[in-house]
Amino acid sequence: MPEPLPQCYLNGEFVALREARISPLDRGFLFGDSVYEVIPVFAGRLFLFKEHFDRLARSLGEIRIANPHDHEGWLAIVEQLVARNGGGNMYVYVQVSRGAEYGRNHAFPMPAVKPTVFAMSSPLPVFTEALRTSGLSAITVEDFRWGRCDIKSTALLANVLMKQQAADAGANEAIIVRDGEVLEGSSTSVFVVKGNVVATPPNSHRILPGTTRDAAVAIAKERAKVEIRKITIDELRNADEVWISAATRDVLPITRVDGTPIGSGRPGPLWAEVSQGFVSERQQLAGTRAL
Repeated sequence: MPEPLPQCYLNGEFVALREARISPLDRGFLFGDSVYEVIPVFAGRLFLFKEHFDRLARSLGEIRIANPHDHEGWLAIVEQLVARNGGGNMYVYVQVSRGAEYGRNHAFPMPAVKPTVFAMSSPLPVFTEALRTSGLSAITVEDFRWGRCDIKSTALLANVLMKQQAADAGANEAIIVRDGEVLEGSSTSVFVVKGNVVATPPNSHRILPGTTRDAAVAIAKERAKVEIRKITIDELRNADEVWISAATRDVLPITRVDGTPIGSGRPGPLWAEVSQGFVSERQQLAGTRAL
């Protein structure tokens, strides 16, 4: 992976990332008591800004941290961070923790402490032509995460272990299954295609609401029938196409699951249409304000 870009934002200041420091007593460090967002940037323009910061506000509300900025405030910070790192294509990572108190207590600090606000940017991952031709691979893993996966929490140890399990198997992603039901990837949303029908699981406490997934659903609806419903592992394995989506990668084709080809074993035609739909949408939004 390429190195992050040099400038970051920390608690009201733009500083060199290599020089940024937080307290070891920060609750994000001690407890994972924090939430985050990832926002893609194309040609210097934030993509789906409102949707990502709506989700950040929801996550903050669910863990009872006061949102330190409104959308306009967040936009000013993130746009300045993008500009300080040269603009162009990148993604921005934003994290808000409950803050630091002098001690380690499981219960919230009383009175409340000031949240720690951090943001950095990195180059977008490159989806090579070879991967575009052959697609990605995935394994299935049984779910062992906590019960509130709808909160975009930084407490991601289970997801880290699942992703490493995929890497150990030579795969790109781990698709999470519980009791035979497909939920999502370790860092992605999941779609299956059969005929001209695209299906993706419904939001619940077991699934992170995907902003890029929602954009993919809107694009797919112009080209196929879309169903938001439960998906079984058998449907996954017998699909014509399987996709994953994430903020930094739009939609990507999965062509092998647990070592077995999906459909023809090549990226499918409907994926190609939806992928091109993202390109067209970004072109239409170029030069417009993010909020």
